[in-house]
Amino acid sequence: MVLLNGSNIKKMFLDETLFDGVSFNVDEGDKIGFVGVNGAGKSTLFRILNGTMDYDSGELFKNKFTKIGYLDQYTCIESDKTIMGEMLTAFDEVITVEKELDDVRLMIESGSGDLEALVNRQTSLQERFEKLDGYQYKSRIRSALIGLGFSEDDFDKRVDSLSGGQKTRVSLGRILLSDANLLLLDEPTNHLDIESVEWLESFLQSCKASFIVISHDRYFLDKVTNRTFEMENGRLRTYTGGYSEYVKQREIERKTEERSYANTMREIERLEGIVEQQRRWNREKNIKTAESKQKVIDKLEKTLVKPSADPEDIRFTFRSLPGGGQDVLITEDLGMSFGDRKIFSGCNAHIVKGEKVFLLGSNGCGKTTFIKDVLGLYEPTEGEVRIGANIEIGYYDQIQENLDMDKTIFDELHDTYPNMTQTEIRNALAVFLFKGEDVFKEIRKLSGGERARVELAKLMLKPVNFLIMDEPTNHLDIDSREALEKALAGYDGTMLMVSHDRYFINKLADRILYMTENGFTNYIGGYDDFAEKRVIKQAETQEKEKPKNLDYLEQKRLAAEKRKTINRFRKVEELIAGIESEIEELNNEMAKPENATDFVKASELAGKADEKNAELETLYEEWEQLQTTIEEKGYEEDM
Repeated sequence: MVLLNGSNIKKMFLDETLFDGVSFNVDEGDKIGFVGVNGAGKSTLFRILNGTMDYDSGELFKNKFTKIGYLDQYTCIESDKTIMGEMLTAFDEVITVEKELDDVRLMIESGSGDLEALVNRQTSLQERFEKLDGYQYKSRIRSALIGLGFSEDDFDKRVDSLSGGQKTRVSLGRILLSDANLLLLDEPTNHLDIESVEWLESFLQSCKASFIVISHDRYFLDKVTNRTFEMENGRLRTYTGGYSEYVKQREIERKTEERSYANTMREIERLEGIVEQQRRWNREKNIKTAESKQKVIDKLEKTLVKPSADPEDIRFTFRSLPGGGQDVLITEDLGMSFGDRKIFSGCNAHIVKGEKVFLLGSNGCGKTTFIKDVLGLYEPTEGEVRIGANIEIGYYDQIQENLDMDKTIFDELHDTYPNMTQTEIRNALAVFLFKGEDVFKEIRKLSGGERARVELAKLMLKPVNFLIMDEPTNHLDIDSREALEKALAGYDGTMLMVSHDRYFINKLADRILYMTENGFTNYIGGYDDFAEKRVIKQAETQEKEKPKNLDYLEQKRLAAEKRKTINRFRKVEELIAGIESEIEELNNEMAKPENATDFVKASELAGKADEKNAELETLYEEWEQLQTTIEEKGYEEDM
């Protein structure tokens, strides 16, 4: 079934065309990645599809069964509800049905109202409640919030007290759990750490809704999409497969277009030569031949399609300062607290010359704080930092505090490097696609991606032998990320990077330091190596933590605890199956004509069904708790 169809959609701003001739289909089961450089029009098209922005021409068809859920990348919900309360708004219909079921049950029990009508209404509501998966909605909310990085202690916090990133995560969770069957997700991985992105990947892989997702996270796109839209030079192209497949197809398509264009141009030139020659001979036969060949030329020119120009590339290099000690950075038992709040402790790191080291960890674990300790911007509360001899550091700040928002782009570079000429500054900025009058834009008026490019331009001009970069790919589109990857791959100095871009990590990392509040765990290799080894290490840790050399009574107690947990889990599964069968039998009984007209009998059956459903919900919650315990304690092998 087609959910959405666009045909020749055009959008202009003033006299400038953003895109034209945009045509596409979105079908049930489509999981579409939407790529293109910043400013290509991806978010604008999303607003058109969501109905919050008009378009200038073309047609947009939305199936009457299509319900859209839209996440704006700049969403910042304002709500006086708690996080849990805001999430519950995704289940307004379920909650309404649940409340009406309670009201109808009480009316039947009290004997008030038209009993036949009440019983019929109860049956109808019960069917609707089950169809909406009403017994699971609270556990689904809990699972989503934890997956998105909230703890249960956060559930009662008011939304209006949260940071912008936290509000975006609440909004994302609410949209994911809604009954929308087409999700438009604009940069959903912003503000998520790697663990939360992995949860989102798992959710999207298994969800029934179709979706279009704008993202610059290539690893994420490969994981969750089966089609790709590309917006480039005002045109939309569609491809099968995820990001990596799209790149291969695009390369083949462009080479084919270029070859076809070149062959056609050669044929036109050959025919033009014939026409010119035949006209020179100027006989009647020659004139007819020239006219015939000219018609062929006109036809070829009419159908000739010039290949789209590739978006202008950013191409730059980082200057490595020669020299510097072999030991670039050493931290010993480094710890940091703010007042009574401990951020981390016991961080021991040793980075040697030429290494490319990535610092990973969940949001809030202290990665940026650790970097600021290394840079001397903070004074650590424990341990020490030692920077090697003749080490010159270049720092990229993810929140761009190094930029003066009141300056123009040109002045920012000129004041940082006063010995550079105007031509040298303009040439440096041109590398990052700031040309002409663009160099005099105020930094405060730039987009996040443009500010990132200004900061990279400043860093490129500074000769350093130790690059420290905090989330350098944030705000960058895919082309800019690839340019940064190439520049860093060719840099022969030492690097310490904080990033959650797994594709970027795989391209560059020699090793990974995984940070927790209790220090670092070291992993050799890129992200895929890290992910594989982390699973193995977690299994080994669980094995090591299993009790050994315990006294006889303690061994018996633990064995009994395991046996009791496993037996109860199996028993709960049996009880769930039994109650589900009883509920089905009660529903069948209520559906029988003789019971539907026997109001007393119908009321009795409905009451029993409500009791059984309440029991079932309690058992579902217990089943989930037991499942978690079994996974955490490694009881699966004895199941």
